[in-house]
Amino acid sequence: MAAVAELTQYTNTAHRFSSEVSYASTRISGLRRLHLRPIKNSGIRCSVTSNKVQAAPEAVKAEEVKKKAECYGVFCLTYDLKAEEETKSWKKLVNIAVSGAAGMISNHLLFKLASGEVLGYDQPIALKLLGSERSLQALEGVAMELEDSLFPLLREVSIGIDPYEVFQDADWALLIGAKPRGPGMERAALLDINGQIFVEQGKALNAVASRDVKVLVVGNPCNTNALICLKNAPNIPAKNFHALTRLDENRAKCQLALKAGVFYDKVSNVTIWGNHSTTQVPDFLNARINGLPVKEVIKDTKWLEEEFTNKVQTRGGVLIKKWGRSSAASTAVSIVDAMRSLVTPTPEGDWFSTGVYTTGNPYCIADDIVFSMPCRSNGDGDYELVKDVEFDDYLWNRIKTTEAELLAEKKCVAHLTGEGIAVCDLPGDTMLPGEM
Repeated sequence: MAAVAELTQYTNTAHRFSSEVSYASTRISGLRRLHLRPIKNSGIRCSVTSNKVQAAPEAVKAEEVKKKAECYGVFCLTYDLKAEEETKSWKKLVNIAVSGAAGMISNHLLFKLASGEVLGYDQPIALKLLGSERSLQALEGVAMELEDSLFPLLREVSIGIDPYEVFQDADWALLIGAKPRGPGMERAALLDINGQIFVEQGKALNAVASRDVKVLVVGNPCNTNALICLKNAPNIPAKNFHALTRLDENRAKCQLALKAGVFYDKVSNVTIWGNHSTTQVPDFLNARINGLPVKEVIKDTKWLEEEFTNKVQTRGGVLIKKWGRSSAASTAVSIVDAMRSLVTPTPEGDWFSTGVYTTGNPYCIADDIVFSMPCRSNGDGDYELVKDVEFDDYLWNRIKTTEAELLAEKKCVAHLTGEGIAVCDLPGDTMLPGEM
């Protein structure tokens, strides 16, 4: 990856900036007719100033471009900055790698990332998009749409099929790509097939990513895939790996708000415990509505223990049945929420759910698995586990059930984590929340 020039001071003149880039892009409209071919080390890159373009660049000859990796429009342009213009207020470029980047979840997510909605409106980013040989042409289309959207904060876009190239210097790795569970496929088979993907990606992250990279695993079964990934990346702190359970938390908040007759922003302290499967435990014991314990507001204990819990566990499957497709948009929103929870200080007294490595946890949950638990963050990308939570017999028994499932999954992928021969004895063939 070519080094990116330091950026000049950011202002609120985003529209002005966009028009300048658009003008520069128009000057090389002939270049837009080039097509990116799937060649080794190919990529789309850009480096632009934040305010003034000193002069419109001269037209680039197609013959000259062909000597470099072919690219699209503004992502081919490089503007040189004078030394006195180099930034003092712009933040350092953040590299975000996304696997499964041609899929539906990414189709919603990438534009939120590029807009500044996630990391802030003064944070320039580079998007590194990982696909497969089959999806490479679709990735070209994604790059074209990102170009046409004129995002001032989007400084580079690169695409590829080799994780060792795409993950180079990644500060964030959003691992979305995974094989869905097909008809008749046992959960053990899904664990093995997808686990091999996360072995490769874990090794690639270990080799080339930033040592402080934050990894969010979305591809299912995400808890055990996150465990596989971290086991194959020993040079990256295990604490930096997360499995996405934020969509489950959001669904739980929605159901509690509906039952209580309040807007969802009145619901706080919601935890999803355990696995991202139908054994997950939405915790109403510690949750609050308008600052009051949920059980003081919703006095229907049977509804909480049965209907509420079941609705959260099976919401994804119900959505597929009604709409005929998976919850890609709300999953993308939950990825945004999960990232912002780590880069924004957690409100006083509240917490959020994320699947994290359990070793050393204060809840007596088994070590060495990835388990969704309540966390707080100071906004520096790190987190701490919440200690002031309550347990009753109902909650604890449910937690032990989802713990048993994750321990069984861990044994099932022992050959992928370097812990010996796999033994698959799953306690029932539980489904993922989005499976039928």
